[in-house]
Amino acid sequence: MAGSGSGGHGGGGQRGGGHRGGRYRYGSWDGGADPLAPPFDVRAAMDEIGKDVLSGSSLRDALERLMRRGLGDRSGLDALRREVARRRREVERRGDLAGTMSQVREELDRALDAEREFLAGREGDEARLAEMTLDALPGETAGAVRELADYQWASAEGQEHYANVLRMLREDVLDAQFAGMKQALSGQDPAAMEAVREMMADLNALLASHARGEDTSEAFGQFMDKHGEFFPEQPATVDELIDALARRQAAAQRMMSSLSSQQRDELAQLMAQAMQDVGLESEMSQLGDNLRALRPGMFRGRQRADIDGSQSLGFSDAVGAVADLADLEALEQQLSQGYPGATLDDVDVEALERQLPAASVRDLAALRDLTAELERQGYVQSGQDGLALTPKALRRLGETALKRIFRHLDAAAAGSHQDPASGAAEERTGAFLPWRFGDERPIDAVRTVQNAVLRTATTSTPRGGGGDADPAARHTGAARRPALTLDLEDFAVAETTRRTGAAVALCVDLSFSMIQEDRWGPMKQTALALAHLVSTRFRQDALQIIGFNRVARPLTAMQLAEVEPEWIQGTNLHHALILAGHHLRRHPDAEPVVLVVTDGEPTAHLEEDGMPTFDWPATPATVRATVGEVDVMTRYGVALNFFLLGDDPGLARFVDSVARRNGGRVFTPELGQLGEFVVADYLRARRGRRRSA
Repeated sequence: MAGSGSGGHGGGGQRGGGHRGGRYRYGSWDGGADPLAPPFDVRAAMDEIGKDVLSGSSLRDALERLMRRGLGDRSGLDALRREVARRRREVERRGDLAGTMSQVREELDRALDAEREFLAGREGDEARLAEMTLDALPGETAGAVRELADYQWASAEGQEHYANVLRMLREDVLDAQFAGMKQALSGQDPAAMEAVREMMADLNALLASHARGEDTSEAFGQFMDKHGEFFPEQPATVDELIDALARRQAAAQRMMSSLSSQQRDELAQLMAQAMQDVGLESEMSQLGDNLRALRPGMFRGRQRADIDGSQSLGFSDAVGAVADLADLEALEQQLSQGYPGATLDDVDVEALERQLPAASVRDLAALRDLTAELERQGYVQSGQDGLALTPKALRRLGETALKRIFRHLDAAAAGSHQDPASGAAEERTGAFLPWRFGDERPIDAVRTVQNAVLRTATTSTPRGGGGDADPAARHTGAARRPALTLDLEDFAVAETTRRTGAAVALCVDLSFSMIQEDRWGPMKQTALALAHLVSTRFRQDALQIIGFNRVARPLTAMQLAEVEPEWIQGTNLHHALILAGHHLRRHPDAEPVVLVVTDGEPTAHLEEDGMPTFDWPATPATVRATVGEVDVMTRYGVALNFFLLGDDPGLARFVDSVARRNGGRVFTPELGQLGEFVVADYLRARRGRRRSA
């Protein structure tokens, strides 16, 4: 942004000179990425979409492909899926889900070792009896912990390690359900545990009210005011709270399902004992029931979590890993868009924020906004049949194709459209000529007056001279000048160039072989480039695009851009030339130009009743009908120029004979050079003069 203003500040501008007298100077934005810039270079996006549309894709398919590929430095859906897959592999190697059992066993063994060591140093029946009790403990961890619940510990160290077992389980279970709970309980403060019990009771009451359909907005606000410290994610609504809790509860359930039956039973017993020890077993069970009732879909169809690794994971970390895995699995499916009715609105943005960097979230937001941005800027429009290209998009596609063509054409071919003979006024060259009697060029008033002023300048009244000068003029320092008169020699005319109008018929093959051999896109791009050239630089020319397969039909540039391949056999050049003749006769004073783009010999023609007939290989009747129309064009003075795609021997023989009969030319461009050949031939042909019949 450049310019100046007075008064207020320019919000996005870079102040470039400070403030002087209430005025500000502004310069271009230099604060990094433009905050007002669209998410994509929309014109570049339109070019990419156009390539696919012109190659035979629907607009919807072209948009989907662009969203998969991405554009510029914006990642597409495929790149986001690869990033999600990489992250998933990391999670799957995070560690051992059964690590809780190992950690509990290690701590229990420390307790038993400390107790046995202490008992070994004591004498008496009581010490021996205690040793016998320890020796009789069950081999499984849960059974041993349960049997030791009423054991009278002789060793303070052993008792501390046993207490650590229950505390570790309790904190892990609560932390798995409520993020950050382990830190809140790390001080072993009885008041903190009492606060947890109170929070659990209030939470279950809130969820039960919500399940009954009651308005819980006020109750939720009061709950968060009282217990918000236990929810660092700070949910804004009761539904957000339920989603967060259900996500972790479902992950815990899936984690348990991923263990062996023995591990699962032991861990369940250990957790129940740890919760029962502090009076939370009932509240935790009720919470699970409430969440399953409120979000049943989150608990269905959960397969075993395939997570493994050398690191031993505690219960909370294992549940977190399973929750991350569930996020990533869902994101992979959502980003694939491979199911009926899929849209980018299905992608869980919050899950993406949890699992991928912020840049990936911005890229997804840009993809979601792309269609709306294209529509806002006028490149696509919504209708009853879905999205469609607009005339603005068509102009963009034609302009892009034409620029590419002109980059490869030499300057002479692209710029020698002028008739060197100057005369009847059409476009000015910028030069001026003296007027002569009978001249039809436009008189240039400014140059004419300028000539008169220059001619009379030396005869003007000298400054300060002449007693008859007006006193007021003398007082103001101005001198009266004589009235300006025009002589014949002052008159000037603007030099112009004459342009010769052309009637152009571009006949393009729409048979199915064009799409089979990847010729559809270059054909469409060529036609749109020529249409754009005519509509912007040679408006006096009349272009008619004629598409032909089994029958021929006139097409607008928009209709050609939107036409999709059809499984129709037949190359009816006979009908196309008939329509081309109709177009040329509507413009009898124009230079006739007929260009034919095809990849196969004629295999169809119109019968006398106007019905098309198709035969392959070409029949003598089809050849006679087509050659007959070629002769009509020849008598009218029209040279037919053919652009052959592929290497069909039958087509080559046919067009060679037509060229000798008609006097036209035959081109065999590479597919990527089709546009250059057609545009260059158009420019050459319209500079000529129509031959007399």
